[in-house]
Amino acid sequence: MSSVLFDTPGPKAVVRYRWIGVATVLVVAGILAFIVFRFIETGQFTASKWKLFTFPRVWEQILQATGATLSAFAVAAVCSVVLGLVLAIGRLSDHKIISVPFTIFIEFFRAVPVLILMMLMYYGLPPLGFTFVTPFVAVAIALTLYNGAVFSEIFRAGIESLPKGQGEAAYAIGLRKSAVLRLILFPQAIRAMLPVIIAQLVVALKDTALGFLITYQELLYLAKQFGSQALYGSPIIPSIIVMGSIYIVLCLILSGVAKIVEVRTRRSPRTPKEQAAPEVTTTQLIGVQFGDQTGRPTP
Repeated sequence: MSSVLFDTPGPKAVVRYRWIGVATVLVVAGILAFIVFRFIETGQFTASKWKLFTFPRVWEQILQATGATLSAFAVAAVCSVVLGLVLAIGRLSDHKIISVPFTIFIEFFRAVPVLILMMLMYYGLPPLGFTFVTPFVAVAIALTLYNGAVFSEIFRAGIESLPKGQGEAAYAIGLRKSAVLRLILFPQAIRAMLPVIIAQLVVALKDTALGFLITYQELLYLAKQFGSQALYGSPIIPSIIVMGSIYIVLCLILSGVAKIVEVRTRRSPRTPKEQAAPEVTTTQLIGVQFGDQTGRPTP
């Protein structure tokens, strides 16, 4: 199949690509084999280094750390999406006095690394009198500010990718800009940018690992503690393997949920497949704008 980026490969190109694929697989397999060999040679798979993970108390701590990771992610995910919507609305404003400050806010927090935001929240706010800032609060606020700024650009890009005729038609029948965004543009933009939104949520989930630098007791913090247990041979590599596997499982679950949501949003659950959606008249749209869902004029 031809594309605007490349032509359909010919027979020789197909053979060449296959050889390149085989060579790539062999190189990757060789690198993995070397890593496993080095782990075996240095005793990383010996029973003494994995004995720590045979105790129930250790797995209780791992479950607690997983809960801490998911708690910070859940709060940051919800708050950052809401913040992103607010910032996108502000940046799309027709008034410069509103759009310019929102743009500065977005660009600033997109440019500052998440780790610096966490340290600023945890070490900078308490001396100013904000004593409520715990490691959890610092991680959640930092992730919210950074990802909220990113989400605002995602939403804005989604809205600007839509045909301009949709917004113009809505304005032509008397809808205000807030109603156009809420009823027409934002639902389509979110649906169109859903893969990008989920990808950014996965990034936010992985960024919770930075919280260990401010003593937030999540998975990476626990891996560091387990790796320093000299009684069990300082099992830093086994600890990283276990915690890394948990991160991979969490990201795969999030990606799976995203695929389910994406499939369901492409369908039309409100109407049966054999029944066409009812036509929405201009009078009904005007009624929605002024608070009457039936389209009748309000008294």
